[in-house]
Amino acid sequence: MKLCTNAIEVKQIDQYFSIATNSVEIRVLFLTDSILRIRAGFDGDFAEESYSLVMTAWEDRMDELMKDQRKKIIPASAELIQSEHQAVIQGASLKVVIEKDPFRICIYDKEGTCLHSDIVDLGYQEDSNHRRIHTSEISPEDCFYGFGEKSGQWNKAQKFLSMSPKDAMGYNPKETDSLYKHIPFYVKLNRSSKKAVGYFYHNTYECDFDMGREKSNYWKPHSRYRTDGGDIDLFLIAGPSIREVVSRYTDLTGKSAMLPRYALGYLGSSMYYPELEADCDDAIAEFIDTTKEEDIPVDGFQLSSGYTSQETDQGIKRCVFTWNEKRFKNPKDFFEQMRKRGITVSPNVKPGILLSHPDLDKMKAKGIFVKDSQSDEPGIGTWWGGKGVFADFTKPVTRTVWKDLLKKNVLEMGTCSVWNDNCEYDSMVDKDCRCDFEGKGGTIGQLKSVMSNIMCHITDEAIHETFDNTRPFIVCRSGHSGIQRYAQTWAGDNLTCWDSLKYNIATILGMSLSGVANQGCDIGGFYGTSPEAELMVRWIQNGIFQPRFSVHSVNTDNTVTEPWMYGNCTGYIRDAIKFRYRLIPYLYSLMERAHETGLPIMEPMCSAFQHDARCYEEGVDFMIGDSLLVANVVEKDAVTREVYLPAGETFYDFYTREQFKGGQTVELPVTLESIPLFVREGAIIPMAANQMNNLSTETVTGIRLLLAAGKSNTFTLYEDDGTTLNYQNGDYIKTVIEMTAGEQTTVEFKQEGSYQTAVETIYLDVIHREKAPFWITLDGTELPHFLYRKKFEAAECGWYYSQTLKSVQIKYKNPKKDCKLVISFQQFDMIGM
Repeated sequence: MKLCTNAIEVKQIDQYFSIATNSVEIRVLFLTDSILRIRAGFDGDFAEESYSLVMTAWEDRMDELMKDQRKKIIPASAELIQSEHQAVIQGASLKVVIEKDPFRICIYDKEGTCLHSDIVDLGYQEDSNHRRIHTSEISPEDCFYGFGEKSGQWNKAQKFLSMSPKDAMGYNPKETDSLYKHIPFYVKLNRSSKKAVGYFYHNTYECDFDMGREKSNYWKPHSRYRTDGGDIDLFLIAGPSIREVVSRYTDLTGKSAMLPRYALGYLGSSMYYPELEADCDDAIAEFIDTTKEEDIPVDGFQLSSGYTSQETDQGIKRCVFTWNEKRFKNPKDFFEQMRKRGITVSPNVKPGILLSHPDLDKMKAKGIFVKDSQSDEPGIGTWWGGKGVFADFTKPVTRTVWKDLLKKNVLEMGTCSVWNDNCEYDSMVDKDCRCDFEGKGGTIGQLKSVMSNIMCHITDEAIHETFDNTRPFIVCRSGHSGIQRYAQTWAGDNLTCWDSLKYNIATILGMSLSGVANQGCDIGGFYGTSPEAELMVRWIQNGIFQPRFSVHSVNTDNTVTEPWMYGNCTGYIRDAIKFRYRLIPYLYSLMERAHETGLPIMEPMCSAFQHDARCYEEGVDFMIGDSLLVANVVEKDAVTREVYLPAGETFYDFYTREQFKGGQTVELPVTLESIPLFVREGAIIPMAANQMNNLSTETVTGIRLLLAAGKSNTFTLYEDDGTTLNYQNGDYIKTVIEMTAGEQTTVEFKQEGSYQTAVETIYLDVIHREKAPFWITLDGTELPHFLYRKKFEAAECGWYYSQTLKSVQIKYKNPKKDCKLVISFQQFDMIGM
């Protein structure tokens, strides 16, 4: 074993600080004023070779591969102050205290709050199995969130979590661990200080986290990170807010991709359609046509791998990069027919090649596979339909060959969307199988977690090279830290049950705090018997708020999960999906915000309301953006729904505009059509005034802006063409909506960008329960006031006060320029006049 028990010397070397311990060297670097890198060099070489980081301050072996995404900065400055018993490294915002004997590292913020402290004796060690371990002191007041994609309850305090990605079909939503992702990052939030700090362990090996489950009387309560190899390479990220932590973590690993707008639409799917014996193409076209007959919006179809099924010497098997011509008579024509319907098809591509694949020998000759641990033959593992071999994406030639195969056999058929699936490399049992690792050599045990990211990197390049000026839409099931740069993700093959509906919410929220804003879970459940009618309705009502909205199934009772599967409930489902489409201006603006800042679209309550510790355990209710609190019904046969409203806030029922003070739990009656929503004071929620049913062929022509005007706030409404890369050159409109509350409430619209909007009308719905306005002006011109609702509805411009909603209704033609609306609530004394 190796144990770091005392520090012998602390000194500054170039831009980092070196701690020579009795066992290994530990280096401390202030990457920024708020991000510390602490690296215990168990491997001794401190090699820089990251597929994950997009922000560095050093030369890295992957700089050429990552050149378009990576930026280099100058580290923040810090001062070393020595004494006999400790060394202090003081930065602008953080202070590192190194206690020499016994050795530990403690980190403090400006206010003197201890953000992190090692456990003496246990801090940095390599055990007898050569696993590297970092142990940190924790408090019963600490909550832990994130860890990428995890099942179970929201707060992971006293939980044991592993990161060994699996093909976990039909997983238990409360208990199964691991799932599909490897994202060794979490947020610690203390109930007393209400301060957050992030822990990103920059390492690709399988690992586990004990968040206080283990207890020993010899040491203080502690958490433990343990990994199978590599250094302890910790990026400690200060807040104090969770949002600041997440934003800074995504500075390190990348912001969420700016996906095409249609990626927010309903994505139809089922394994049933591509598995039909013949004419799958016609069946899928009929499915899309049925959605239109049922008046249900739709934008995409996720094409499962049945399209690759071929007759081999071992029977019908899935053979990647082939097309079954009986099932898909003319793939190019199929994609063209889908395009005419406004549908983007995302074909499933897998990194495993069956030993019965007709082109296996050609691929082997090019040397693109992970090698066996004992020979230069490809390593063999279990795969779909038998044994198979696996692409080594850490090898440059593999990336070239794979990209060519992807272009020829998938993209050139007519799609700019790819679904990368089954890329966990779970079935390669021999973890010593060898990978190229850019010529250095490594093992699949070391590198399997990054294979999905590199696979998506190749896919992104291939789409850009195949299509001019086109935004890729990549979907991926697996992923390491940084997968958000490339893909929309989802939590794999969930089980059809009420627990999945409920606990999948926390799974998505954990991904939101792990930097992945564009994600979701299969709506209606993937594996199991078909969802009962009530469960299907409730799952759709929840799913419309997930950034990825896809109904996907492989039902075990020979059924297919579809929106119209229960005729007496189709109306509820249609209404919910149509509501999502009206929310697209809000959701698309939040997607762009995630692309710029890394902030979640679907945000946990503890992050949105960090000031209220009663929100710290909430894993069902959540916020969409800053303004909309979603409290879905997730219990069978519910007739009421209890909702805790955070303290210090005011909320309004979305439908009735009834006002509620925060700091209390309210109980609402619910029926099957209920989607409980609350509007937060200060809300600015842009919605589409016109009902869209397809985001590829239709656009927003009117904006309906819901405002809760009792509190000042700002929101940026984002518009562009939705599909091209023109936004990168300024062809967008960012309309900063600044609302200033008061007796004269002002709403200012300031525009940036050159995009020509299609929005012709603006309609404001301004919640103001106290009284009606006296007058309203737009750029100094008074708008006509209507007391009779029908005359207001017939007018092109004017305002009306709804006594039912206690809300000001205002409408006018879009000026398409900066403008200022003033709503005067001053009291007019008619008696004294």
